[in-house]
Amino acid sequence: MSGDTVERRRPPTAQQFVLTELRRAITTGELRPGDPIRQDALAARLDVSRVPLREALKTLEAEGLVVHHVHRGYYVAELSLADLEEIYRIRRLLETEAVRTALVRSPDGLADALERIQEEVERAAEAGDVTVMAEANRRFHFTLIEASGMPRLVRLIATLWDATDAYRALYYAEDPHRERAVHEHRAVVSAVAESDEAAALRWLDEHRDHAVAALRRVLDRA
Repeated sequence: MSGDTVERRRPPTAQQFVLTELRRAITTGELRPGDPIRQDALAARLDVSRVPLREALKTLEAEGLVVHHVHRGYYVAELSLADLEEIYRIRRLLETEAVRTALVRSPDGLADALERIQEEVERAAEAGDVTVMAEANRRFHFTLIEASGMPRLVRLIATLWDATDAYRALYYAEDPHRERAVHEHRAVVSAVAESDEAAALRWLDEHRDHAVAALRRVLDRA
């Protein structure tokens, strides 16, 4: 893991710290699908004992981000194309409901909030900073989803996002994918500003479909 990792401000507990760092490594592609998680080296690198590391790994295993193989240890989870397509299909169903409700509620400042986050997405995309872009991308989508005012639905959607974090870095690693995401986000911001539900949903559907198509090509090459 990168050299500046332990210099970040730590969460309150060792377990939360390890969990945060593992999530970051998976989200950014530092740990890729199928990579082994070497516990001794990781514990030494993060300056923690094996106890909080094991607890963090159990949490990630329950979320489907890592898997444990007997006598072999933990690995970053690999998803099949069928898994990815199923997750994105469920996301489409749930996110459509969330976005429809959000646009009906139309909380004050929603379009402005999306615009501010989109500016962060675009700066990161231009710089080729996959880590920052992935973080800003998630905030963009969940700002819209959370505007639905349905916390249980938001949690279900977040679980689906978590399951594909390791693949998001693969998608944003290529310039054309970042450029396409910026274009699609811009269209969503415009649709929200105009209260155009049909356009917002159409662009979000295209956004997911393009991601699945790109990941299909990545998995075919693996």
